[in-house]
Amino acid sequence: MNATSAWLEGVDHKPLSYWKRLQARAPEEIELAVIHATELPDLAAAREYGERIHYPVSQTGNSGHFYIDRDGHVEQWVALDRVAHHVAGHNRSSIGIELINLGRFPDWFNSDHQAWREAITPAQIAALIDLLNRLMEHIPTLDGIAGHDQLDVRFVPASDDPNLQVRRKLDPGPDFPWRTVSEATGLSALGRP
Repeated sequence: MNATSAWLEGVDHKPLSYWKRLQARAPEEIELAVIHATELPDLAAAREYGERIHYPVSQTGNSGHFYIDRDGHVEQWVALDRVAHHVAGHNRSSIGIELINLGRFPDWFNSDHQAWREAITPAQIAALIDLLNRLMEHIPTLDGIAGHDQLDVRFVPASDDPNLQVRRKLDPGPDFPWRTVSEATGLSALGRP
């Protein structure tokens, strides 16, 4: 994968300020696309969060490679030949795709606020399917999709009662159409019926 192909054609390129400081990787290391929901109000809030430095040594933060807004608009924030920080333990072998969605915002860990607040839009699903199909043309080793909730199954103390535990991650949400996306792309949906 050369520098040009690391930025997918047909999407808006909006590189994060630190993307060149992210660890490099070879394209054949990529096997999985991890589907996330931002659990934030909009693309601007996601960008503000993505620009925050969480790792002082590397001066990098947490983000996905691609962001899909509610209207289907797609932006790429990290080159495909870089390791984005989007799911603990799986970053090196995966691409992070973030869907703009409220999720549990703003009380992610409140025990009374664990219901998903918003459905993924049809425009987002159409854009996701198109993006995945195009990614497979560039990355022949890409063969599966998974939800953030499948790969990060940790619990954390509830913000309203530390004696209760809630799931740290629930994205991309309970109504995500795994079968539709898998059938439209030919990608195996990890652990999904």
